[in-house]
Amino acid sequence: MKLSDQADLVRLFADPTRVRLLHLLEREELTVAELTHITRAPQSRVSTHLARLREAGLVRDRRAGPKSFHALRDGDMPDDARRFWELLRGGARDPLLAEDARRLEALLRERGGTWADSVAGHMERHYSPGRTWEAALRGLLGLARLGRVLDVASGDCAIAELVAPRAQSVTCLDASATVLAAGKRRLGHLSFCRGDMHALPFRDRSFDHVLVLACLDYARRPAVAVAEACRVLAPGGNLVAATLRRHAWKDVADRYNHVQMGFEPAELRRVFERNGLLVDLCDVTSRERRPPHFEVLTVHARREGAR
Repeated sequence: MKLSDQADLVRLFADPTRVRLLHLLEREELTVAELTHITRAPQSRVSTHLARLREAGLVRDRRAGPKSFHALRDGDMPDDARRFWELLRGGARDPLLAEDARRLEALLRERGGTWADSVAGHMERHYSPGRTWEAALRGLLGLARLGRVLDVASGDCAIAELVAPRAQSVTCLDASATVLAAGKRRLGHLSFCRGDMHALPFRDRSFDHVLVLACLDYARRPAVAVAEACRVLAPGGNLVAATLRRHAWKDVADRYNHVQMGFEPAELRRVFERNGLLVDLCDVTSRERRPPHFEVLTVHARREGAR
């Protein structure tokens, strides 16, 4: 980061009113009128500060009828600005911020209706106690009844930990002895195997469910790795995969030791179909909010036949 850019960020965060606005907009989408009411600052001053924060990529706005709502760009804020903001946010203890928070709570009560009413249509952007993606995933896994599961390139078994309570058995395979040792410390009751995704040390059709999550980017020969995952899938079994869509960010790929620069949906679908699987889904299912906005491909595939 150049010195001139650092100086610009310091000047941006040096104004107390801008910092107050960021604290409020991190908690709730608000209009200029509402921000003026809470901060007691002149409306023209609030509008000017919002424009500056928007220009710097810290704040976004959204039209809803005649109103414009403003909120913190928490998911895709520029990295340098994020670091400055996290430093300020973590150390801020000021009576003025506490008073702003009290006025915000009073304003939200005056809006009427329930909390859900106030965030309807954009609920995913707002925090509520206990409502997290991890909590939702753990709850949804209660619907699953899994048989013999193979987690290819399992790492330290964070995913295996989630599925294990709903599975008949879970086998974690990884090429790294270090991460497998971490997995054993985490979940000693599972099965662990050190091996290569390009040559799985298992019999044909020996698993009911195969997970190929965030590992094809590390495959020297991805078609071979896919063929191996399909080979060990039993009739009636299901395979899920997730990997990056093709991108041009070689510096990031090198940082994480990726040897592939992602894949396109059509080419990945063909690889699974050539190995005898029916592909129900092979498409981009999410786009990361933070730059460089990687897109993630998800594959849902199955082998026909009865278990």
